[in-house]
Amino acid sequence: MEEKILHIKNMVCPRCIMVVRDTLEDLGAEVEDVQLGYAQIRSGENFSITEAEGRLKKLGFELLNDPDAQLTEQIRLKILEYLKLEETKGAATTLSSYLADSLHRNYSSLSKHFTRHYGLTIENYYIRCRIERVKALLDEGELNVSQIADKLGYSSVHYLSGQFKKITGSSITAYKEGLNPDRNFLDKL
Repeated sequence: MEEKILHIKNMVCPRCIMVVRDTLEDLGAEVEDVQLGYAQIRSGENFSITEAEGRLKKLGFELLNDPDAQLTEQIRLKILEYLKLEETKGAATTLSSYLADSLHRNYSSLSKHFTRHYGLTIENYYIRCRIERVKALLDEGELNVSQIADKLGYSSVHYLSGQFKKITGSSITAYKEGLNPDRNFLDKL
């Protein structure tokens, strides 16, 4: 059996991990590990990478063979990881330090790479993800705007409101009243 690491784009949640694992196992791979962005498998002669690529594509995923695309996806996933960390524990470090430490690379080179290959700066992508999380929390309806600002590490409700309006073109009040832009999937930002 041949051991392979498959780099996979558009994985954003535990459900994605489950779907990728099930799909690869269904195709005859022995799955060693699946994390956001990759799967480590052992494949026999009956396993077809082309078939895996086709099945995963139908599910909204994409196999990444290009090292530049792999790094771009790693950066994107680390940004999402940082957002979750910030929400649950409060980040003990800046996003730039977190990315540099996590990916063992200079932040400046990561930033240039991401902008060149993704079309957004790291900061703009992070802000968009953060606003999507704000929308999700507003839709859940369990927290008020002040609690959401605190939970996501905004310095004030005013700053959150201004950033929300700038990114969505809509006020938080208009969003809550249904006069809003739709939520976006994180893999589509």
